[in-house]
Amino acid sequence: MAPSPTPDPSAGTADGGAAGPAGVFAADARSDAAARDGDSGGRPGGAPDLDALAKEFERALLGGERKFTRRQVSERAGISTERAERMWRALGFATVPDDELAFTDDDVEALRLVAALEDDNFIDPAIESSLARKLGQTQSRLASWQSAMFLEFLAGAKLPADEAIEVAGLLLPAMERLQTYVWRRHLAAAAGRAVAGSDELARGIRCVGFADIVSYTRLTRRLSEAGLGELIERFEGMAADVVALNGGRVIKSIGDEVLFVTDTAAQGAAVALALQDEVAATEGLPELRIGLAYGSILIRLGDVYGETVNLAARLTSECKPGRVLADRELAAALDGHSAYRLRRLRRVSVRGYHHLTPYALQRAAER
Repeated sequence: MAPSPTPDPSAGTADGGAAGPAGVFAADARSDAAARDGDSGGRPGGAPDLDALAKEFERALLGGERKFTRRQVSERAGISTERAERMWRALGFATVPDDELAFTDDDVEALRLVAALEDDNFIDPAIESSLARKLGQTQSRLASWQSAMFLEFLAGAKLPADEAIEVAGLLLPAMERLQTYVWRRHLAAAAGRAVAGSDELARGIRCVGFADIVSYTRLTRRLSEAGLGELIERFEGMAADVVALNGGRVIKSIGDEVLFVTDTAAQGAAVALALQDEVAATEGLPELRIGLAYGSILIRLGDVYGETVNLAARLTSECKPGRVLADRELAAALDGHSAYRLRRLRRVSVRGYHHLTPYALQRAAER
């Protein structure tokens, strides 16, 4: 990613303070607003036209003017109105009235691109809606987080509305470049794993783990919304760091739970024990239960499914706080491994599995 020109952080502001990125954006916004208020485009008395600024910012976000109805955008893209509407809903957007001008040239281009990818057999028509749903959900979460982060920044900067819109316009291309960079890096990593993968990886053999916060429901009653948000942020950040450091990948976080996968049984064991170590060493983080299972999984649209995933979830529910439970397949895969010791426990009966044999995972040096 080519870095964008960045002002010298040592340069001072007019009041003698440091000019960090936020200060630079705000200063640019003030100068732009001053220039705009000085020309004929401003309102009488120099007040900025907030409606015009908001429309200008929306055009920047959408890539152009809203000028097409539902029927017009589907006709220009060369696909049926029903198919365009189905994709629109799958992406997570509300239905648009027939006569409303809601779509831009970029919407037309996006529909054309999907149709072309399907014509080239890159996208299976049977999973078109599923793909759109996954893409929409992922981007919706990202947009919600970014908008909340931006509002928090504005509250601290105390910018007027017109300057806030200007700052948002300046941040937009920077965030877009950063997202593209991260996506490409993850794509390169995934491609590298696929090329260098073993026979087991080719058959979808992975280690799946669930890390679950103990007594989460009780915590939600005791903590304030701000306190709960801080706890979840710390837990997810810690888990993401530990999983990545030990060669795993976080599939998703759902409040009190993190689902991760690793390519090997040993990596799964390393992740689970490192998570417990980190929680024990960090003040303020609640204890975890962790369940691990090893076997074949279905990897579909970024999520994982199958009996191995179900087994890991059931073992998590049976696990004691601060411990790690593994299934029989993981125990067999780690048999003879010098770093780990697995102790067979009594069979348990859980939903879907009446004779599940769990194994307690520890490091070999632990008693």
